[in-house]
Amino acid sequence: MTRTTTDSTSGTTSAPTTDAADEPADPYLWLEEVRGDDALAWAAERSAETEARFASAARSALQERLRGILDDPDRLVVPSRHGEWMYDVWRDAQNPRGLWRRCGRDAFRAGTPEWQVLLDIDALGRAEGTTWSFSRAIHGPAGTDRVLLQLSPDGGDATVLREFDLATVAFVTETPFALDVEKTSVAWISADELLVATALAGGGSTDSGYPLTARVWQRGTPVYSGFTAIEAATTDVGVFVSVDRTDGMATATVDVAHDFFHSEEYVWDAALGAAPKLVAAPQDALVAVHGASVVIRTTTAWTVAGHEVAAGSLLVGPLETVTDGDGSGLEVVFTPTSTTVLDSWRWTKRRLVLTLLDDVQSRMLALDPSDGWRATDLDLGASPDDLLSAGVATADADEDDELWIVVRGFLTPPTLIVTDAVDQGPTTVARSRETFDATALAATQHWAVSADGTRIPYFEVGPREHAAHAPVLMNGYGGFEHALTPEYPTLVGPAWLESGGVYVVANIRGGGEFGPAWHLAALRENRHKAYEDFAAVAADLVDRGVTTADRIGCHGRSNGGLLVGNMLTQFPERFGAIVCGVPLLDMRRYTRLSAGASWIAEYGDPDDPADWEFVRTFSPYHLIDPGRAYPPSLIYAATSDDRVGPAQARKMAARLLADTDAQVHYLEPVEGGHAGTIENAATAALHATIYAFLDEVLVRRPA
Repeated sequence: MTRTTTDSTSGTTSAPTTDAADEPADPYLWLEEVRGDDALAWAAERSAETEARFASAARSALQERLRGILDDPDRLVVPSRHGEWMYDVWRDAQNPRGLWRRCGRDAFRAGTPEWQVLLDIDALGRAEGTTWSFSRAIHGPAGTDRVLLQLSPDGGDATVLREFDLATVAFVTETPFALDVEKTSVAWISADELLVATALAGGGSTDSGYPLTARVWQRGTPVYSGFTAIEAATTDVGVFVSVDRTDGMATATVDVAHDFFHSEEYVWDAALGAAPKLVAAPQDALVAVHGASVVIRTTTAWTVAGHEVAAGSLLVGPLETVTDGDGSGLEVVFTPTSTTVLDSWRWTKRRLVLTLLDDVQSRMLALDPSDGWRATDLDLGASPDDLLSAGVATADADEDDELWIVVRGFLTPPTLIVTDAVDQGPTTVARSRETFDATALAATQHWAVSADGTRIPYFEVGPREHAAHAPVLMNGYGGFEHALTPEYPTLVGPAWLESGGVYVVANIRGGGEFGPAWHLAALRENRHKAYEDFAAVAADLVDRGVTTADRIGCHGRSNGGLLVGNMLTQFPERFGAIVCGVPLLDMRRYTRLSAGASWIAEYGDPDDPADWEFVRTFSPYHLIDPGRAYPPSLIYAATSDDRVGPAQARKMAARLLADTDAQVHYLEPVEGGHAGTIENAATAALHATIYAFLDEVLVRRPA
């Protein structure tokens, strides 16, 4: 799929363009200066207070246990496949930044891998004085040993680009492809030619901070000397590139994202240098090229060649039918139902494999294009005793029909299986070690009723027989068509479930659990529905006798941080604790902080007075009421986050501390980017602090 933009900071600020005379001045704008001395000092002081506040022997013991799980030398490896090699980045106590390595496919499948270390990222950092983190490896065309590596200096989205030679196991020194730190999108056309989108060398960036242009770059020439294939407008989200090399072709694709959900796709035969052609598909559809074919997933209903295709459908046909024709060659190969929707797709040599969600649990189908797209259910070799999800981890469509699939559930550790999309026969390759005792636990699915009468599903994991008023930790997201499916609670298990807590995952609107319509139902002026859904799940837990409101905590990150920020400010009486990570919170200024402008299609434009009328209703920073009682909260961010950034988290914590009597704690590690952490030790420390907070305010609260 070509839509690869992400959901938000550069550290710069600017004044709003709308008339804000009716609003009080913001006294915390200085905290938006991400690397400013005063702002950094404030963040460091608050973080030190939080760490000291929750320091204890129990917290330290949990931290060590979590780190041991993350550093487990026998933990499951889920590699990526390229030809006869399997690649992985391995992190542990001795290699906190990781070893980029590979082993033979047959040996890995047999359970006897002999790993060859290609790059020691810790050693590279020591040699160069930069604490690099591994971001991505982009392998060159078949028959070459070249790889483009993207490395981040701090865990953020901006990376350097360096060319690596697998034959010599070293960086290329003679006329290499290399770029400095930037949010760059790049793909191989041939061994000596790239398609690149970058702001560097005069390429320019959009208001959202993504590349403005796509250029063809030949080895040995400056990147700015390459001809510009496509140029977007500064008001667009950005330009993103890919090259499909199926069957020896080199089809270049440039995605010009006008907003997060609307884009135009341009394709051309890069090997011949042909002129780009626009793909005649709806701008809200997802488009992917595969050899001479194109795959299109609709977001809204589409009338093509005189026939209406339902929203959420998948069509396949000759690429030329949507570049030079009217789309009449497209076939509908999947149509959703009220409960079953398309989650993703993946090609093998002879099959198109669909991952479906059926009431938010996974099924996989293999479609045969040579037999009228006949569908066959894939045997995942999984037990039906758990709520499960599955996804393709890796495949090489140029080689064969082999699929490497990860199957997991709330009580089922991730299991790596390998099967053939044509001649099935799943084989378990490896299974993750259990990280907690699940013998007395059960995973169930329930349904709450939201304010408008819509039924909202949620998963509940906890003791089969638990005491009334059990402490509950809720998780949710509800945005960007991202679905929350059953996932093994690797850290939640030992930190929460094992001691008697209940864990809940709410499948609220705004996500993709029931296809694009589920997402569109909570967009922009309908955003409140996502928050009403989550609050309804909290209320249902109380109505069912699982717990009481003061023993419910919730944890959300990024857009999920905005979700729990609204639980704090709009539904404080339904929660006993809030954990808010790397969040959006100031919806008045979010478009002016880092990549925020790219999400206007999701939330609305606060600089448009008409939009601000509804955006202000879910801007937690503006909903703080000094006279209202709020549950205790822990807010965390990362200084190096160049997607959402720490500014909004800082400001929210500062205003709560100054204007209310609420118990507020703040954490801000310097590294980690939008993920929050890079090294296993830092991940364990963050989660240990989160659960020490939850233990104090929920678990030890008198029933």
